[in-house]
Amino acid sequence: MQSTAITRRQFGALLAASAVSTADAAPTRLRRSESYFGLHFDLHPNEKDTVLGRDVTEAMVENLLVHARPDFVQYDSKGHPGWLGWPSKVGPSAPGIVQDSLAVWRKVTARRGVALYIHFSGVWDSEAVKRHPEWARVGPKGEPEPNQTSTFGPYVDQLLIPELREAASKYELDGAWVDGECWATNPDYCEAALKAYGKPAPRSAREPGWNEWLEFQRGQFRKYVRHYIDEVHKTNPGFQIASNWLYSTFVPEEPDLPVDFLSGDYLGNASISTARLEARYMGQTGRPWDLMAWGFQQAQSNTIGHVHKPAAQLQQEASVVLAQSGGFQIYYVPTRAGYFEESHVKTMSQVGKYCRSVQSVSQHTETVPQIGVVFSKETLYQTSNKLFGGWGKASDPARGWLDLLLGCQWSVDVLPDWKLDRLAARYPCIVLPDWAAPGQQVKDLLVQYVRDGGRLVVSGAANAQLFGPEAGLQPLGPAADVPAFVPGEILGNVTGRWLDFDAGSARVVARRFPELDTRSQGAPAAVSVRLGKGTLVVCAGPIGAVYAATHATPVRKFAQALVAPLFQPLVRVDAPPSVEVVLRRKNGQLLVHLLNATGMQVAGDYSTIDFVPPLTAVQLSFGANKPKSVRLEPAGQVMEPVLKDGHWTVGIPLLEMHLVAVVVT
Repeated sequence: MQSTAITRRQFGALLAASAVSTADAAPTRLRRSESYFGLHFDLHPNEKDTVLGRDVTEAMVENLLVHARPDFVQYDSKGHPGWLGWPSKVGPSAPGIVQDSLAVWRKVTARRGVALYIHFSGVWDSEAVKRHPEWARVGPKGEPEPNQTSTFGPYVDQLLIPELREAASKYELDGAWVDGECWATNPDYCEAALKAYGKPAPRSAREPGWNEWLEFQRGQFRKYVRHYIDEVHKTNPGFQIASNWLYSTFVPEEPDLPVDFLSGDYLGNASISTARLEARYMGQTGRPWDLMAWGFQQAQSNTIGHVHKPAAQLQQEASVVLAQSGGFQIYYVPTRAGYFEESHVKTMSQVGKYCRSVQSVSQHTETVPQIGVVFSKETLYQTSNKLFGGWGKASDPARGWLDLLLGCQWSVDVLPDWKLDRLAARYPCIVLPDWAAPGQQVKDLLVQYVRDGGRLVVSGAANAQLFGPEAGLQPLGPAADVPAFVPGEILGNVTGRWLDFDAGSARVVARRFPELDTRSQGAPAAVSVRLGKGTLVVCAGPIGAVYAATHATPVRKFAQALVAPLFQPLVRVDAPPSVEVVLRRKNGQLLVHLLNATGMQVAGDYSTIDFVPPLTAVQLSFGANKPKSVRLEPAGQVMEPVLKDGHWTVGIPLLEMHLVAVVVT
């Protein structure tokens, strides 16, 4: 008995010791590649700040982390003004630091197993340029730029790298989200740049060699990013770095630089439309990625400042990103003293709970190829007269076609032109939007795709000219901006640049009219031809750009009539046009994501939404083969398919925000 009693005491002591050890050991923090939901806070410290960090307490941070449950937090360290938000021995610290916020955030995040990154402005550093005018980017007239540093100069080695190293080591940070990079970079005419170029540099797009000059400048930006990441990784190998918007549609290149993850912050009106395009593009890069929604609206028509989004709006925005297997984060601005209003914490908590509810059927999934929309780096780099995006209306052909096809309840992916040779054959149908200059290589790839049995829709006057020989079209003159209307239940206004052509032996599948009068024969708008084993449809007008600008129902239905004969979806979804369908796979199961975009925010005069009407008239059809099982997540509701008109169907009882049908075939 005595021996048994001792053993029990020893066992109790071991348990107690184990408990102490577990309590003392910091939980493991997720790498960015495994992270799913995060929060971003930036302040852009400046010389006028007087209370930075004053109201940051462990209790406040703990409260936020407990309720929102993020995998990571990004907190401000250096904004575009160039002042550091921490007490530094390297760079200029903001004069108004009352308390070291990063130290508090690191202590609590480490204790709770939450990764901590910093928001850090790179190329854009106004204070560095003010203190060192020789570090500034130089404009075409020889004027130093007051905010942008030169990627050819010593700024990267003498300030940027030392600042990142100090922060990484001092606070044992997990990484940095480097802002003010590709989108803040412009052609540089500093002495070092001109010398490196080795010949006279054009000063505008009107001078010869302009595109060559732009590509030279892009090459220098790539060298700059590679250099600072490599150098920081040498001393802090676990420090994960993203350059904001790198390898998104802003820099639509094949990933080559050693960034640890990709990220970008989307904002403004109709941000769901932006997120749709960016999520699908980043999803093709093969790199870990996430997108950041602004937690507030700041539309151009609003002059009062931030208008904060309710949880329902952020959940709706999150669904678009999560369905593409990306990570999602929200951006908020605390007070200058670092305090977070409790109502914002509540909103973060509600959004976090929603994200977690669909995590098991959203994270680490693969696309099911259906319709692919080609994204043309070649067009943007050759015609935009910019180094990198945002491209504004120049990328509207892709955004418009994507929104249009999603409005038909088809699952759609974005196909980067640099990856088209590896992707095209997987897609039963591809759309080449109305890009101005997709290039001969893309044309040749797509023509072969059709000859091998693919179905291709080509849009735009320039592309009608490019693919005219294959379609047997004879242009009747140069393309011109003209009024154009297409018939339907309602006339569709597709005014813009059109190509007049003789259709020859091609079958005319749509016509257009110069005014609101369809009694005449009109002119051919689109034709269809057989080419090898496949089908080519050519529409000679700006369908994508017009739809991006108007989202007009007749334009969507016009384009739908062009695509529908070419494409049989794996799962047919009968639903209102506001339902977005995404087909993915995970663990051998088919995932049918249904996203309710009804009432999405689209205009500055209506900055927020707080109610998404639930839908009932939604039905899935799986064809003649009955699925073995269908389960609706996140509720786990098992559905029994019913044979209807020769097709096994499932009626969705209620679609609120985001529902996933998990199908075993």
